[in-house]
Amino acid sequence: MSKKRGGFKASRHGDGKASAAGPKAEQKRLAEARERGEPGARTAGGEHTSHEKSTFLRGAKIDPARISGRETAADLIDGSFLAYNGGRLREACQLFAKKMLAPDVTIGLTLTGALTPAGLGMSALIPLIEAGFVDWIISTGANLYHDTHFGLGLSMHRGNAQASDTVLREEGVVRIYDIFFDYDVLLSTDAFFRQIIRAPEFQRPMSSAEFHNLCGKYVRERERTLGIGTKSLLSAAYASAVPIYTSSPGDSSIGMNVAALALEGGTCVIDPNRDVNETASIVLAAKRGGGKSGVLILGGGSPKNFMLQTEPQIQEVLGIDEKGHDYFLQVTDARPDTGGLSGATPAEAVSWGKIDPDRLPDAVVCYLDSTVALPLLTSYALARTPPRKLKRLFDRREQMMDALRSEFERASAEPMDAQHTDSKLPMHR
Repeated sequence: MSKKRGGFKASRHGDGKASAAGPKAEQKRLAEARERGEPGARTAGGEHTSHEKSTFLRGAKIDPARISGRETAADLIDGSFLAYNGGRLREACQLFAKKMLAPDVTIGLTLTGALTPAGLGMSALIPLIEAGFVDWIISTGANLYHDTHFGLGLSMHRGNAQASDTVLREEGVVRIYDIFFDYDVLLSTDAFFRQIIRAPEFQRPMSSAEFHNLCGKYVRERERTLGIGTKSLLSAAYASAVPIYTSSPGDSSIGMNVAALALEGGTCVIDPNRDVNETASIVLAAKRGGGKSGVLILGGGSPKNFMLQTEPQIQEVLGIDEKGHDYFLQVTDARPDTGGLSGATPAEAVSWGKIDPDRLPDAVVCYLDSTVALPLLTSYALARTPPRKLKRLFDRREQMMDALRSEFERASAEPMDAQHTDSKLPMHR
């Protein structure tokens, strides 16, 4: 057993090595002797680099090159984003580009916050989809509604957040913080959705992915007619067969227009049961196909939960053996200590079975505004990673659902241990 000095192991804090827990007077004397250049001061434990073999000091030294103004965004991230949330953004970009974008990883993206009104659908999300870097999406309905404005040739404008909202109301101008647009943009977009949803192909129960795919088809045709190119996320997802789900179909102007048409006899119904099972089937298919599942979460809220609940749906509810998502990358400004899901950490998600505990090193939370992080992440990924083959998951929905049903039936047919019978259910919590 090693001898102790001052309550600490001599093997760790003795031998003249500098340590905050070691002998202060001796360490001070050696440091001063080194500075004076005294003979022998850099021997016998006097070297100031004596701890550089510590596992805690294996990270790259902070020694960045000077910023010249000629760097690419990717070079700047790798070379200058070294600590704090800049460091977390670098880790996020590197995780996404170097691991999550491997060909065998299925990437699910969640969208929360007013991202598409700020133009991030056109500038960042569409390029990610077309490069094969996003395979399926869960979004708020609001993001998809405001995305549609652009596909219809309607305009949004930069404004001043300090403007009087009373004056804006009088002039028929709607504000999303510092984004302004004409009130008629809402009326025109509402009219578009009501017109297409009256079509016979909408008159049935369907998943939100089916619904958005149909909407994307019509938006793409409008873009073609106007000759404006691909401006809409819905349109791009339709072309690339990327399924888009929404966790709360009634919580947006799109859902409000579906509800309005029900009053006139419309039979379009977005079925949340289909969404829950389809999203679970996507994750299961990724794993059973010998690949991995990665999640890229922008913000938090209901889309984050809907994305992560796929694993508890597979394991806890359907009784299918699984371990959780393999990669977790979140950009958020929410704190974890308030108890809200938006700020819940990947470590907490492990306790629910949402994240594979063995993959926690491949989890990054970047505390940053998504409008800052997303363009940088997109630029980095496109600069560092070649495009991937599109997985076209929308076209494979029935195949993936058949596989989910098959595994559920096998799991349900297995005999249950006595300790797991319903007599135990009241004691679950």
